[in-house]
Order: sequence, then structure tokens, then C-alpha cells
Amino acid sequence: MNAPCLSAPPSTSGPLLSESDFAALARVIHLETGIFMPPGKRALMQSRLAKRLAARGLGSFREYRELVESRSDPDEIGLMISALTTNITRFFREGQHFDDLREKVLPGLLAQARAGGRIRMWSAGCSTGEEPYSMALSVLALCPEAPRLNIRILATDLDPVVIATAKAARYPAAALANLPDDVATGASRPDKADPEFVRIREDARKLISFRVLNLLHDWPFGGQFDVIMCRNVVIYFDAETRDRLWTRFAALQPSGARIYVGHSERIAGEVGALYVPSGITAYTRTETPPPGRGRSIAK
Repeated sequence: MNAPCLSAPPSTSGPLLSESDFAALARVIHLETGIFMPPGKRALMQSRLAKRLAARGLGSFREYRELVESRSDPDEIGLMISALTTNITRFFREGQHFDDLREKVLPGLLAQARAGGRIRMWSAGCSTGEEPYSMALSVLALCPEAPRLNIRILATDLDPVVIATAKAARYPAAALANLPDDVATGASRPDKADPEFVRIREDARKLISFRVLNLLHDWPFGGQFDVIMCRNVVIYFDAETRDRLWTRFAALQPSGARIYVGHSERIAGEVGALYVPSGITAYTRTETPPPGRGRSIAK
């Protein structure tokens, strides 16, 4: 659930970011992530990227722009994007989605799984892991035997830093203090190294595969997903990029599958024919796409 930080204090010292260098870096960011940074975000970019200049020992944004545009160090593009995005998330955020998942979607899917079926869910833009763990805990509340069934959750984000945090499954105890009653019991275990932290229960961790993935690039899987959560990811995409992503999701969802989007996001316009509204920022796939090719990464 990455999104550009909307406010940041402008840098009052250090190298200055020119209009041309800002435009060039914004162009790279848009090509890599779909995020559009208007001219009004120049002070934000200058403030956020000042540390990257210092880390690389560079004295100007022109040098940094040349480094990024040359693509001689692919890791730097990822670090730049990480510096410019923030991760605002929590367990069971936008609770109506998880109510819908537990009450309307999972019962039918779990019946299929118990009968030998294959169930796949995707947290697309998983940030530091709270969303996919909330999905896994919801599954376990209704189906304690889920790790023994063919049920898996794919969790992806373009930022390798947040993926590392998510894999660790370690959070402040206070972050799990107000879980829904039906999932709270046994959701975590105390961290032996620090009593103020907890680790998500092992069977929940076993349900999830974490991967670094840029949604605008190729997806190395072709299996279908019964549930997709892509929330607060596309809010800063331009319309063309946003609609292209909805279309790609639809191609991986069978008729009746559910997708959840952010509270400020909508699936509308021409791509709106692919999904029918099914609640507050929840949609159901309307058409059956051709069978997906290849295999799901969340095998």
C-alpha cells in the first residue's frame, strides 16, 4: 500500500533540485511505478532525495539524475522510489473489506478448498505485511486447517525494504491490540528478544509468499486469483495506467472473484464493465476470462 507522501518540509540547505532535473526524475518515477508527481511536489522530492545524494557522495541533483537515467545501478532506482513513498497501513485497515471477506467470500471459497479445490488470494501492494497477515488470520479464524489445504496468499510490493519487514512478521504488540474478536485469539506470539514486540503466528506465515514485484512490469505468474486486495496503490496513477492495471487484474480473476480497492479509488469507465460493485470499494468480476497461462507464484 505504497503511496507518495503528500507533505514534507522543504529542504532549506544542501543541493537544489532544478525544474529540469525534477521533471527528468519524475519521468523515471512515472515510467517505473505509474506514480505521477506534479510540479508542486518538487520541494518534497528535493527533501526526500537529499539523503540519497549524501549516500552516493554526490554534490548535485544533476549528478543524481544522470546516475538514475543511466540505469547503471538498478538498485538505486528502487532506493529512490523507496525514499519517495511512504507506507501507511495497519492490521484490518478498512474493516468493511475484511467483514465482507469473512462473511461473504471466504465461506464459499473454504468449502471449495475442503473439497480439494485451489484457492489463491493476492495482496498487491502489501507494504510491511499487515494486509496479507490480516487476510491469513481471517482465513484461519474460519478454517484452522488452512495450511494443510491448497490455500495460499501472494503478497507483493515494489519496495524490497518493506518486503523484508513483512517477511520478519515482527510488530509492536500495540499494533495487534485491537484485532476483531474472531481473529484475536492466538494471532501472535511474544517476541523472546523484546516483550514489546510480537510475531505473527506460524500457521498464518505459512499461508503467505512474499515477493518484490513492480505492478507495471511483467508478472511472472499466470494462475487465477479468487481475491485481490489492491488498496491505496493506484490513487496517484494517471487514468490510463490505472485502467490498464484493472484490466490486467481482471484477466487473472474468474467470474465471481472479488477485488478490493482503496477508499478513494474506483473501477469505472470502460473498464467498469469488467467488475460490478459489491459493497464499499469492493467489486466482483463479471466475465470469465480465458484460462490463465503458466502457474501462480503463490503455489
